[in-house]
Order: sequence, then structure tokens, then C-alpha cells
Amino acid sequence: QVQLVESGGRLVQAGGSLRLSCEASGRTVTYHHMAWFRQAPGKEREFVAGIRWSGANTYYADSVKGRFTISRDNAKNTLYLQMNSVKPEDTAVYYCAARFGPASMDAQNFGSWGQGTQVTVSS
Repeated sequence: QVQLVESGGRLVQAGGSLRLSCEASGRTVTYHHMAWFRQAPGKEREFVAGIRWSGANTYYADSVKGRFTISRDNAKNTLYLQMNSVKPEDTAVYYCAARFGPASMDAQNFGSWGQGTQVTVSS
């Protein structure tokens, strides 16, 4: 069983930057595919970014491509999301997720989830 805890969410002005972290415990996530999702009020949870276990391959939703960067430090069992040039539409609760299997952008394929961290972007 993997436990995930996100941190780093806060209020930020449009155009600013912040970094989210997700620390895993319980078991190593070295060989897990990991991803960030987000959910805005009244909307469904959506994929943001994913990274394969080695960190060699990353992929992004079109809405964040070129602005967000996902990375991981397997030695620290930690996942990151660097968010630059944020926009008001990035406002959401951000969740990290892990799965022991192939890469996926479908939330239903992830078995481990954190509680989420709130990101609010003011205009």
C-alpha cells in the first residue's frame, strides 16, 4: 500500500510560479508510474502530467504543456510539479496518484491517491 501526501499549494497571482510536492510512504514508488491530476469546483478530475518510473518519459495535458514540469526523485520517494506562468484557470485541487503498471492518463487506472492540495490563482 502506498500513501501519498501532497504539499505546496497556495494562493498565487497569475503569471507566478509554485512547486507542488508529493511524498510517498508505505512502500517504494520507484517502479510506479506517477501523475498529477486536478479538479476544479463543479468539474471532473482531469489529467495534468505523468511520468514513467525511470523519469525518462513525461507527458502533459495540452492546457499545461510548456508551463508545467513534472519530475521525480526516486531516492526521496517524491514527485514534483513545477508550475510556471500560472493562469486563473489552473485553480483547482491538485492530486498526485501512483500506479504499478503502464503509463496512463485515466484516473480510473490509478489505485493510490493523495488527499490533494489547493492551488488558487488570482487574476
